[in-house]
Amino acid sequence: MSLTACQAQPRARKQHINFTALRPIPVTLPFSVSCLRPFLVAKFFEPQRMLSWSLTHPGARVAQCVAWIEVCNTDLPQDTDAASYISRRMAEANLSDAVTLVTSRDIRRHHVSQSIIEDDTATCLTTAGLSNGERVGRRISTPVPLAGTINTLLHVSRPLPEGAFLETMSVVTQARTTAILEADVQRDGVTLTGTGTDCIVVAAPINGTVAQFAGLHTALGEAVGAAVYQATRDGVETWQRDRETSFAHRTARA
Repeated sequence: MSLTACQAQPRARKQHINFTALRPIPVTLPFSVSCLRPFLVAKFFEPQRMLSWSLTHPGARVAQCVAWIEVCNTDLPQDTDAASYISRRMAEANLSDAVTLVTSRDIRRHHVSQSIIEDDTATCLTTAGLSNGERVGRRISTPVPLAGTINTLLHVSRPLPEGAFLETMSVVTQARTTAILEADVQRDGVTLTGTGTDCIVVAAPINGTVAQFAGLHTALGEAVGAAVYQATRDGVETWQRDRETSFAHRTARA
């Protein structure tokens, strides 16, 4: 399944747009989105600077693609070298250079949100699952199935120096965690703040007018927070509905 961006609407001082894989994309995105299981690929129109803790390409790098790969329990049995397995699968799909995100969440359930604040645009693409949810500072000992994971790609419309990259990562984390807390998802009686396998990729153009700061007092920080919050909220709500539907089906068959 491929999502094609349409002509953007005239820019307002503040504009928030969110959509899912099931609806047409009403804005121009900084990347194309293609979804053909097991891969969800965001391909930028030119190389971007990126910062992440991706399994295959962690740290700071220049790349043109961010790619999700959907895996299941049989793909990664116990004692499997996950990094080697994922690298091989990405190479087979000609995605070796992509910053890779791994999940067991159905990648067709991806969500995009874009926020425009003054002259800054932030665009978020995410998949959200909380099957292996955790609460920060308190690990849950109960075994879980393969990780659902919240994987987040956040793109900003202006280049970022190193400090602003880190500041943006902080805002992404705050926004994502706020959306999770507000959903009040629990496991073993503990309210979750994320999962043990979440990953964030922050991407920014190489050329252009640099944004020196990206904190909560800035237009860029507001745009980043709004885009990530809405995409994460939509993703978590969809995951909750899917879980309830799956439980109902299992109960009906019992």
